[in-house]
Amino acid sequence: MLSRIGIGAILIVVLAAALLSAAPARLLALVLPEDQVSLQGLDGTVWQGSASRCVLQLPQGNLHLGAIRWSLSPLSLLRLAPQVTLNSQWGAQRINGELVLRGARDVDVRQLEMEVAAQLVQRFAPLAIDGNVSLQVQQLSVRDGLPASANGRMVWQDGGFRSPRGRVPLGTYALQFEQPPGEALRGQVITLAGDLQAEGEVALSGRQYRIDVLVSSAGEFDPQLKQALSLMATPEGPNYRLRLEAGF
Repeated sequence: MLSRIGIGAILIVVLAAALLSAAPARLLALVLPEDQVSLQGLDGTVWQGSASRCVLQLPQGNLHLGAIRWSLSPLSLLRLAPQVTLNSQWGAQRINGELVLRGARDVDVRQLEMEVAAQLVQRFAPLAIDGNVSLQVQQLSVRDGLPASANGRMVWQDGGFRSPRGRVPLGTYALQFEQPPGEALRGQVITLAGDLQAEGEVALSGRQYRIDVLVSSAGEFDPQLKQALSLMATPEGPNYRLRLEAGF
């Protein structure tokens, strides 16, 4: 027969579990760093909730995720690796996927689907481009801030170059990438549609990256585009070879 102390301990555990299961989502605002994540319009619980507005504050500027919904697995906390299913939408931009947070610089990404405007790339690189970028990641493991294994595909659809004289349509391109554990990340660039052709490879090993892409055209290069290519690529007959090797 259980003692009064044993019965009391069980009741405390049951009460704590009940309180945690109903913990309001607004408690996240007290836990998340306010200088990195801004949440508004919180609803639901910590385990399953939503926010009407979410903004990530990155060194490159604010990244708006719009309205978000999440689901947090309680059992994952026992493994010290919170598992979160996240859905966000902001206009035509949407992000859906599963994250496993293993540390400050360690994360696993599973079944990620993302659609964003190509202008978002300008936050990270000074490129005058537009169009839409979609990303499908079956799995991605990041360790110490760098990819450790990956498998996925990125598509730049209806891409264009914004020159001072107006928009120059380019085409639709895909990057199929893969990284077996312990090896470098490698990707193949192919052209899906458009008069401007791009074919080649990209690779990332640690903090060293390599790009080797041949750019050709079914007709004459647009003068504005030709001038831009001449600044970062090498002429190769009537075409241009974009070859970069550097670290970060």
